[in-house]
Amino acid sequence: MGYNFGMSMEVIAGKMVFGGDCIAENSEKKIFIPYTIPGEKVEIKIEKDFKDYSIAKNLNIIEKSRYRTVPFCPYYGKCGGCNLQHIEPEFQRQLRVQTLKDAFFREGIEIPQIQIVSGADKGYRARFQLHDGGLMGKKSNEIIQIDQCPCATEEVNKYLKEIPFKDCPKGRIHIFGSKNIASIPDGFDKIVVAEQSEKKQISEKGKNGKKQKKSKSRYEGTFSESKSTCAVKILDKSITFDALGFFQSNLEVLEKSIPLITGGISGKNVLDMYSGAGTFSVFLADSFENVILVEHNKSAVVYAEQNLAGKKHESFGVSGDVWVKYHAETCIKECGNFDAVVIDPPRSGMEKSVQKWLQNSKIPQIRSLSCDPSTHARDAKALINSGYRLEKLFLLDFYPQTGHIESLGYFEK
Repeated sequence: MGYNFGMSMEVIAGKMVFGGDCIAENSEKKIFIPYTIPGEKVEIKIEKDFKDYSIAKNLNIIEKSRYRTVPFCPYYGKCGGCNLQHIEPEFQRQLRVQTLKDAFFREGIEIPQIQIVSGADKGYRARFQLHDGGLMGKKSNEIIQIDQCPCATEEVNKYLKEIPFKDCPKGRIHIFGSKNIASIPDGFDKIVVAEQSEKKQISEKGKNGKKQKKSKSRYEGTFSESKSTCAVKILDKSITFDALGFFQSNLEVLEKSIPLITGGISGKNVLDMYSGAGTFSVFLADSFENVILVEHNKSAVVYAEQNLAGKKHESFGVSGDVWVKYHAETCIKECGNFDAVVIDPPRSGMEKSVQKWLQNSKIPQIRSLSCDPSTHARDAKALINSGYRLEKLFLLDFYPQTGHIESLGYFEK
């Protein structure tokens, strides 16, 4: 069944799916509706119609949910950030939990009671990307000029307030602002501002044409960029990273999550797969004699080397697939079997070769993180089918006011 563009209809909003849209309940075809709450009766207009689904615009709330509230941000619905501010925060968390449950149920997995790790609902976000001084519009290239963001940290808002829109650097800039920042380059207090154009590309030669000093052959030609380097204090440990790269933007929830990710496991060897700058490895090194890090972003590995200085470790600047195919066997022969794995793959989930290797590994403990419930459930099913038990499941609520979901699973052999 197809719909005519612009046609309007009344529907009941059904369950919320990953991303924050609800699916129309009384429709022959999947209709995704933004800015609604399950159970609401709404008037919608079809904006895009595809073979298997349609995307609608919410025109009017006919029967409101008791969980509906007034959004607190003047830019809500305009910028490309939050999409659940119309829902009371506690009910938002319940909806994210249900979305996580649904993903695992679809794979036929019986799950333990989901534990929620959460923090402040506002003022939490330390990491932003600005485009010509503003934020990208919702599903558009329009630049939204802002002078404050209720979800941003005080440090980020101070920057937005003190630097007029017209004086902001053009192009894309990355800003990271937090009270946790321990040391920064010259500039604003407790905030790093890094222009995208300043990031050097990974190459074997520097600006002067001479070969750079190699750190290790596995990540040769990489560097740490001082203008975008940021160091934060996390649970009394200093962690350095590149503000142009990825780092968690909710440090309160990160500090609550790290003991759950790295605690309760110990032994001789631990594998930190998709390690980034080594945030988890820094803490794993307290409980294991030796830490092995695998990360395809070679510049992130340089920061990991700094963060693990003085700790027994070995880092591999390669993909998980390459490590499994060419390094895993040698690594185990030289160091011994792994006692535990912490794995934090990208949204696409574990690489197939990594998944298969874990299935055959007989490693006693696997701590699996994910930023996508569907791929997390898929990978969980593979582990369970090979003899692992899902002992615990956590919702790590890093992004209040949004439909984003991060989760942590404990798998035991």
